[in-house]
Amino acid sequence: MPKKYYIETYGCQMNVADSEVVASILGDAGYEPVKDIKKADLILVNTCSIRENAEQRVWGRLDLFRSEKRKRPQVIVGVLGCMAERLKEKLLDSDKMVDMVVGPDAYRDLPMLVSSAGEGHKAVNVLLSREETYADISPVRLESNGVSAFISIMRGCNNMCAYCVVPYTRGAERSRDPHTIVREAQEIFAKGYREITLLGQNVNSYSWTGTETDNNDFPSLIRRGGLRQPAEDGVVLSNSQTLSIDNQKQINFPRLLEMVATIDPRLRVRFSTSHPKDLSDDVLHTMAKHDNICKHIHLPVQSGSSSVLGRMNRKYTREWYLDRINAIKRIVPDCTLSTDIIAGFCGETDEEHRETLSLMHEVGFDFAYMFKYSERPDTKAARHMKDDVPETVKTRRLNDIIALQNQLSAKGKKADIGKTFKVLVEGKAKKPAGAMMGRTTGNKVVVFQAADTKPGDYVSITIINATSATLLGVRRD
Repeated sequence: MPKKYYIETYGCQMNVADSEVVASILGDAGYEPVKDIKKADLILVNTCSIRENAEQRVWGRLDLFRSEKRKRPQVIVGVLGCMAERLKEKLLDSDKMVDMVVGPDAYRDLPMLVSSAGEGHKAVNVLLSREETYADISPVRLESNGVSAFISIMRGCNNMCAYCVVPYTRGAERSRDPHTIVREAQEIFAKGYREITLLGQNVNSYSWTGTETDNNDFPSLIRRGGLRQPAEDGVVLSNSQTLSIDNQKQINFPRLLEMVATIDPRLRVRFSTSHPKDLSDDVLHTMAKHDNICKHIHLPVQSGSSSVLGRMNRKYTREWYLDRINAIKRIVPDCTLSTDIIAGFCGETDEEHRETLSLMHEVGFDFAYMFKYSERPDTKAARHMKDDVPETVKTRRLNDIIALQNQLSAKGKKADIGKTFKVLVEGKAKKPAGAMMGRTTGNKVVVFQAADTKPGDYVSITIINATSATLLGVRRD
């Protein structure tokens, strides 16, 4: 009988995509997924190290896994991902709690590592790679709604922000072959998915350099005069765009974005995350050109103060960030904006905090991820800066930021009342009974009554009410 595995995923969308790669590798090795931990021969947790709270949650889950292992000593417990990379020795010494520690570039070795752990050996591979992108692996869509899917287009990061562990846990930046990205997007669309999100730590720095041979090896996807789809896939691609990439040796992110958007106008395309220093006008013009590229940009600002941004090593100023916001509003005027904000970074003063609040007012973000600064070991900030903002001050500043963002979100949602949006249906809403939910191109959640719709449908919804988090509407088509 096939052995069974159970996996939990914490952290960002990249971790979700990684778990789908893991599921594919284990499936090829004869393992089957289960949702009940008590039925699993292999228990895996895919971890995040971006904040201390994320790691603490994982330690709590490992306590649960340990109790399961005491009942069934043959069960193998493995820690994957960023926390595995950062805390390998500590995890292996954790009271025989963990049998296997696997970094984000070593998932191909999972079957061998599981076998080694099953023989009583500590199985470890946390070596980082400069080449691994898992480009040839077709991910298994875990917990999928059948409508939206993630595609990882690159791995690692070169930015070295002072507070961030990602370059240390995921290694240097490398981009995936665009041909494999297009192929995966086509396969997803052919299976009925209607939205994909292109993922990377900094998608705007995507850059793939190939050869004419690389292109000739992929004749069914890349032809002069546009994209073509093999007939057996049953998907007809648009030929209205001339991409002319046969002999191109370099593909940047705007070009990749256009390649994917041209697959079919019914396929929505999103991307995350953008770094302000690399968001070019070319990306914005590509968004404006294609209706099916979603009009939403997640552009982390982290702070509204140039002096704090300098200490963070973000490589842009407040003025540069606002210039990029103005470019978005000029080129893609209906684009929604979301961001990340850190309260209480090293040395932050009250005046620098007020600069963040004023920037939020000026931009008018639709949504934000907001956090207190959490010192991460081995980062530049931990090694060279003092975490000198008291917790009480961090909490007060974070509450200021949250309160302001709630006002901005409510204001933005209220401005949508009376407008009609094309909504991609994702499934049933939690409430009210019988309602459906979906998202606008601007990534706003819409709840509506429409019993005759199903996930994957596009419907026109007129907004009649709103909360700070959700639009409420009625169907118009």
